[in-house]
Amino acid sequence: MKNIILGTEVERMPDPVFRFMKFLFHIFYFFKSVRKDLEAYGLKKGDVAADWGFGTGAYLKEASVMVGPEGKVYAVDVHEMAIETANRIVSRNELSNVIPVLSDGIKADIPDNSIDIVFALDMFHMVKNTDLFLKEICRVTRNVGFLFIEDGHQPRITARGKILKSGCWKIIAEQKRYMKCSPVK
Repeated sequence: MKNIILGTEVERMPDPVFRFMKFLFHIFYFFKSVRKDLEAYGLKKGDVAADWGFGTGAYLKEASVMVGPEGKVYAVDVHEMAIETANRIVSRNELSNVIPVLSDGIKADIPDNSIDIVFALDMFHMVKNTDLFLKEICRVTRNVGFLFIEDGHQPRITARGKILKSGCWKIIAEQKRYMKCSPVK
């Protein structure tokens, strides 16, 4: 599925669209608690997590608190404005365990087999090369780690097909909002 904005296929959303999304999500997450989502993913003290495609950073502060000082949260995104946002959140809240990572859409500067939990929320529909994307996430995820991925703005059957086609993940549970996957290594 192509992601089309104003008639153009994109993987990285244009800056004005990012600003508008940030404004809308700021309002949305004012009323919605992210802790419940993070608890559903099993996030706990000492975990190393990655919020892949974190965008506006709504989950970063709470994830940082939940993993505690002995854990880490990688904030991975392709958009420079997202990285700027993460840096502001880190600075404002003194989050020493959050590490912003600018990705090229495929590769991310994260060590192999280092992540316990990856959550990729509302972004999978924008990924052009899903096989390489899913292989990269598999590379950084521990053998006993998990990927929680939302369909994004695409049908579940499409998202499921992309995940299974990659050969890197098996879907072990499905919820209304996301699929829980374990790596195939």
